[in-house]
Amino acid sequence: MQKVSATIHQANFSSHNETNIDELKRTFATGRTKPYQWRVQQLTALKQLIEENSSAIILALHTDLGKCETESWLTEIGYSIADIKGNLKRLKSWMKPTKISTPMITQPGKSYTISEPLGVALIIGAWNYPFQLVITPLVAAMAAGNCAVIKPSELSEATSALLAKLVPKYLDNAAFKVIEGGKDETTELLAQPFDKYFYTGGEQVGRIVMAAAAQHLAPVTLELGGKSPCVVDGETNLDVAVRRIVWGKWMNAGQTCVAPDYILIEEEYLADFSQRLIAEIKKQYGKDPSKNTDYGRIINQRHCSRLINYLDGENIIHGGKHNLDNKFIEPTVVIQPAASSALMQEEIFGPILPIITFKGKLQMLDFITAKPKPLAAYVFTSNAKFEAEFIERVSAGSICINDTNIFLVNHDLPFGGVGTSGMGQYHGKCGFDIFSHTKSVMKRSFKFDAAIRYAPFSKFKLMLLKKF
Repeated sequence: MQKVSATIHQANFSSHNETNIDELKRTFATGRTKPYQWRVQQLTALKQLIEENSSAIILALHTDLGKCETESWLTEIGYSIADIKGNLKRLKSWMKPTKISTPMITQPGKSYTISEPLGVALIIGAWNYPFQLVITPLVAAMAAGNCAVIKPSELSEATSALLAKLVPKYLDNAAFKVIEGGKDETTELLAQPFDKYFYTGGEQVGRIVMAAAAQHLAPVTLELGGKSPCVVDGETNLDVAVRRIVWGKWMNAGQTCVAPDYILIEEEYLADFSQRLIAEIKKQYGKDPSKNTDYGRIINQRHCSRLINYLDGENIIHGGKHNLDNKFIEPTVVIQPAASSALMQEEIFGPILPIITFKGKLQMLDFITAKPKPLAAYVFTSNAKFEAEFIERVSAGSICINDTNIFLVNHDLPFGGVGTSGMGQYHGKCGFDIFSHTKSVMKRSFKFDAAIRYAPFSKFKLMLLKKF
């Protein structure tokens, strides 16, 4: 594929981008973003943007991450289109008032809630899925009737530049802006009084975003990460299990927030599982993944060096080859890393899969529950009792049984972390809700006005009130 030339346009924030944000606030104040017709128009335009520029998006993703066309379609382009279609299909019903029961003491009357947009949202995207992780929160913000500032990651330069080019051509320029740049631009953005902050990325920056939102008492959604465990019951269908683990782990060269971070398995099944796993890696990516166009690259040399350093002194049973200049690390399997090692202390976010063994299933659950709550947790088992215990004991943003990342394909499932893996959920109706305020409304009639609640009070009135 040809390389896309990408330039990050670093504007003087205080003079130009503050004006942009003020413009969005003025737009929102007019009420133009609230009608159903405007929301549908913008969602349809966003869908058109993707469909008419899919080749350019694929090229940008290949430039940034070495993604192949199929993976780009599955995880970014097609995924985003499906999300838009789902929102368009359900938006009218989501916008309808919701009836709420009205207690006797307030009769005659009626109660209901209305979803109203929050205002101007800040959406900060991540570099690992640089298109989809900007578009899906934008879809939710748009469906809810908000304006938005979009800040793509500066590490995925080609995709960032493409978004900055395309968004003004398709969307309402008075309601949506793309602001490019790095740390300085992001810091300036976080100082602005947005009505909603939405961030996808790491825990450290997530804390900074949350602190910034607190300065304005604004709601925040943090989509972070963590070490997502994958338990394999050795008595289950291992052939299917390893196929799905290899797919989920080495998609995007392991740079997926919900990728299986490490495997837990009973020690008696280690040899059999490892052999099957290695055979499946070779089946999906060949004997030399560096020549396989289906296998991606690490985002930059700094992250590549970090991952290479993780392998120092480890027991590598497969892989380990790397090329820093090409940002390549082959699918790598490590056995029994120390609990204190970087592989077991840090989110790997790359193509390295540690395997640790235990004497029994309950020990594996004890190991997981002693760690911070992950964004996702996986279990492969045919044992209904163990499955139920896993679901009961493991606290995670999401759990998938007998598969890995595929649960994200269900746009109606809320997605988000818990604890240090994130705060708040989105996708589908949940996404609409996090960019909305649920406004409560009660309407009373003038026909009847019970004197029971008015002074002067009496024991008789108190007796009647106690019956309600």
